[in-house]
Amino acid sequence: MKNKLLLLVSLIPLSCFAQEYPSFKSSRQDEDYSFLKKDSTKGNWYKTMKFLPADKSKNIYFSFGGDIRFQYFYAKNENWGDGEQDNDGYVLSRYFLHTDFHAGKFFRAFVQVQSSLADGRIDPSPIDQNPLDVHQAFADFNFINENGKRLIVRAGRQELSYGSQRLVALRDGPNNRQSFDGVKVMAGKENVSADLFFSHYVVAKDGIFDDNSNQDRQFWGSYFVFNKIPVVKNIDLYYLGYERLKANFNDAMGKEIRHSLGARIWGKSESWRYDGEAVYQFGDVGSKDINAWTASINTGYRFNSIKFHPEIGFKTEVISGDKYEGDSKLQTFNPLFPRGAYFGLASVIGPSNLIDLHPSISFEITKNIDWVVDYDMFWRYSGNDGIYAPNTSMIYPSNTTTKKKIGNQLESEIIWEPTPFLYFRLEATWFLAKDYIKASGIGKNIFFTGITSQVRF
Repeated sequence: MKNKLLLLVSLIPLSCFAQEYPSFKSSRQDEDYSFLKKDSTKGNWYKTMKFLPADKSKNIYFSFGGDIRFQYFYAKNENWGDGEQDNDGYVLSRYFLHTDFHAGKFFRAFVQVQSSLADGRIDPSPIDQNPLDVHQAFADFNFINENGKRLIVRAGRQELSYGSQRLVALRDGPNNRQSFDGVKVMAGKENVSADLFFSHYVVAKDGIFDDNSNQDRQFWGSYFVFNKIPVVKNIDLYYLGYERLKANFNDAMGKEIRHSLGARIWGKSESWRYDGEAVYQFGDVGSKDINAWTASINTGYRFNSIKFHPEIGFKTEVISGDKYEGDSKLQTFNPLFPRGAYFGLASVIGPSNLIDLHPSISFEITKNIDWVVDYDMFWRYSGNDGIYAPNTSMIYPSNTTTKKKIGNQLESEIIWEPTPFLYFRLEATWFLAKDYIKASGIGKNIFFTGITSQVRF
């Protein structure tokens, strides 16, 4: 741990470049440093790292970067006391390094390696630990990419992320981000953009350079975004298709073919922000027909004229679960590839068979320090279905009790971003187990706390 902290401190001098470069993106492949072609500054090693010409015209160039994150977590009564418990806490570390190669306007190659380690973690899962592997390796063929128009074909291993990341996410919260092997076509003109893709999920393994495509899990779809729409401002419309050979729900198992149709309305003003989304799913699992859905609202109002600029937020989700056991229907919603820590890192609950009410308040203590407090209340949508993890693996079945109340969760976090290069977070969560959890397992209350430090370059 000491060596990791020394490494982090050694990179702090990067902050002297904070005013010269744009903010980093969550998906590092979305960054563009071509503007440095016109920068005549010499002797700046960081500029050379971000823009290294390979010819005199500077149309062919390399860009390098990375990301280092260290986290310490301590949990009391993890998983509500079920399973082996860790009384000492554990350290998660994650390292990203990438190379971005551009050959003129029409070709690009991007390679990113990832190392995710879990020190002191009891029986770490692939979400926690993946020692070293290729996270992304793709080529872009830019047929059109100018004057607000684009037509790009991307082939290879890549991240997928759409909309609010409720169904397709980077999975940045957990230690190991997810990726896909596939082909994606990206098109856009003025205020309209569209993606079409076909892929296989990449399975993380506890070895070195051994991750591979899961041929039993196919994922395809199309995603359209319309901006500058009167009144609502922005609309997303999408179709997502998913197939896996072995699915296992409370009352269904077998081959799953699931289709999702969704719509999202979102936008913000100086004070208001809003995000509403609805999804309908159909298809089949084994011999059962899928008839599932979800609807969510996420809104907030920021008081800009008040000290600390408090923002009051409210989010609610209703997510279908199976109504009756033994019939020919399955109403359990599948969130596909969502954020791994969907309701925070302490809670293992995923967005299936759930009703969630989630008020929050945040304060801007200083320009670079935010304090967020939120409170989550969870119920089962259907008493005839269990609760699931984000990957739809079952946590508890339906037959333990008819009670629907799962529990309440209070979370507080302080976030400090002194520069675009540095990020620190201190968090604590309390989960109060209620009737369903107590009837289904040991049912203890959870206390979870952690600290995160991260540097990007």
